[in-house]
Amino acid sequence: MHHRHTLAAVAAGILLTAGIGATIPAGATNAPSPSSSTQATALVVNARWGGHATFDRLVIDVRGAMPPVTVRQVGALYYDGSGGRVPLAGKQFLEIRLSPAAAHDDAGRSVYQGPRLLKIHLPALKGVALTGDFEGVVTIGAAFDTKPAYKTFRLHSPERLVVDIAHPVGCRA
Repeated sequence: MHHRHTLAAVAAGILLTAGIGATIPAGATNAPSPSSSTQATALVVNARWGGHATFDRLVIDVRGAMPPVTVRQVGALYYDGSGGRVPLAGKQFLEIRLSPAAAHDDAGRSVYQGPRLLKIHLPALKGVALTGDFEGVVTIGAAFDTKPAYKTFRLHSPERLVVDIAHPVGCRA
């Protein structure tokens, strides 16, 4: 009798193990483990800007597939990791967050060629800073004197995120 219970327990264990393996969603097996290479992670390689007749444009260049992006207005910019305030002049700020992404390669060398902290003299855009490259998240901050009216979109070949910021009312380019 004892032998039959042991056999049933082993069979149940095998079935449970097989069942657990079968219930993992197909996409979950592609999730990077902490020890895996970050080569599939998008690399943020540049941030550039330009003034146009009615708007200023900020472009973030990405090597690899564009990761999910969030853009939000914040009262101040802070460096990821340290939490220190970013010394960028302005009264209003946008925080642009790309994740999963990195601004460095697998060896830890920076691949980001854009500004780390730069004052800009355009009608709307007053500054840009790389505020984070930490734990799979790259953040870039943009500074403005007035609340930015902006829109974002993606362009492909090469991959890039575009943020267009309308010039303040009454402003002449």
